[in-house]
Amino acid sequence: MEGKPKEACGVYGMYSRELAGELAQRTYFGLYALQHRGQESAGIAVSDGERTLAMRDMGLVSQVFDETRLASLESGHISLGHVRYSTTGSASWENAQPEFHGRGDVNVAVAHNGNLVNADVLRRELEEEGFEFHSTSDTAAIAAVAVGELERGKGVGEAVRDAMRRLEGAYSVAMIFRDKLVAFRDPHGFRPLSIGRVEGGYVVSSETCGLDIIGAEYVRDVEPGEVVVIDDDGLTSFRAEPARRALCSFEYVYFARPDSRFEGREVADSRFKMGEILAEESPVEADVVIPVPDSGIMAATGYSNASGIPYAEGLIKNRYVGRTFIQPTDGMRQIGLRLKLNPLPSVIKDKRVVVIDDSIVRGNTSRKLVSLLHEAGAKEVHFRVSSPPVTGPCYYGIDMDTKEGLVGANYTVEEIRAQIGATTLAYLSVDGMTRATEQPRGSLCRACFDGDYPITGTASKLALEKVQPVGGK
Repeated sequence: MEGKPKEACGVYGMYSRELAGELAQRTYFGLYALQHRGQESAGIAVSDGERTLAMRDMGLVSQVFDETRLASLESGHISLGHVRYSTTGSASWENAQPEFHGRGDVNVAVAHNGNLVNADVLRRELEEEGFEFHSTSDTAAIAAVAVGELERGKGVGEAVRDAMRRLEGAYSVAMIFRDKLVAFRDPHGFRPLSIGRVEGGYVVSSETCGLDIIGAEYVRDVEPGEVVVIDDDGLTSFRAEPARRALCSFEYVYFARPDSRFEGREVADSRFKMGEILAEESPVEADVVIPVPDSGIMAATGYSNASGIPYAEGLIKNRYVGRTFIQPTDGMRQIGLRLKLNPLPSVIKDKRVVVIDDSIVRGNTSRKLVSLLHEAGAKEVHFRVSSPPVTGPCYYGIDMDTKEGLVGANYTVEEIRAQIGATTLAYLSVDGMTRATEQPRGSLCRACFDGDYPITGTASKLALEKVQPVGGK
């Protein structure tokens, strides 16, 4: 949806000698399941432990890969995959992943989801240490720090654990180093990363939906601050210093696929509960509840269930429309939204409508949506949002606007209601959102909602003040 924040990336990795020759295709399917996390570029690397081949390009997974290209990557028992949405680093082939980095005999292939808040400082330090960079993404800095520690002759688990001491921010990473697949997650656990079991080995994926699609058995999540090394000896764990847990709450609200699971709980269940709590907190007399598809569907069913107001599909989504670079003129301004959503007058006409959306970031899309519903004959449009107002930018891997561009940071709820033209407007409370996730209050990052940024300390504060809030990978 236009105006929605964008997730940074999706990472995927497999290790299995038993499935050697099939890993590129299975990784392709895994990336397909993670496509919602990034639509600008896609890439797959496959290794036999000595030689690593990679293919990456701009576009969707289905546009980058076909049977011929996948066949060229069949040899190997280790694979690495990535889908990207550019935030740190431009949308260019050079920044597509997996990326290769190294010096001399120490080389790694890396795929990253997240955003370093000290990337600029770190790159300057690494350049002084003799590292050269051929991309503008902060993935290069992560890889270089790891390579620097590996050059000291450390084992890969110890090297990556020590490298993490120089990294500040959000990062869930999969990496190939020689005959090993390595996965690690920042000490706060901002971005998700799960582990599954397959025939003869393991798979790591940004979300559990990437495990399900290939029939992998979910084992557990990579813990915050954990380094997992997978090779012929199985899975070995190394731990970095612990920090406050801070999984991004927007994963529950919008980013993750509803069939994915965090801490054993389906995202769909949390979104349903968000809708129920929203109905309790902000009731209204109405005739029908409709969702903004697709991310508003579960919250809308929850709202309907708790309120007793009938649920209906009142907005039809065109699922074959991607990004369009042809911008309508001012006189045709509704066409951009109608390409993706079209109202059903039979559901909406002469009705008091409750429309459920997951968030309002800049307000432009919400205003167009309310206008569409009025044009379709809605008597009243009661806008309900299944998350709190977004009042601050994200520095940890979301393409979130500056504070000046966030409508929730600059206007009251009543002022926003007037701007978008809704009859009434209400948001879910921060406490209500947290309760719906069934996670402890202190284990989620809610900084974009309440300003409580989990990373503290002089260096981090300096980075937060200087880095433009463009999100993650």
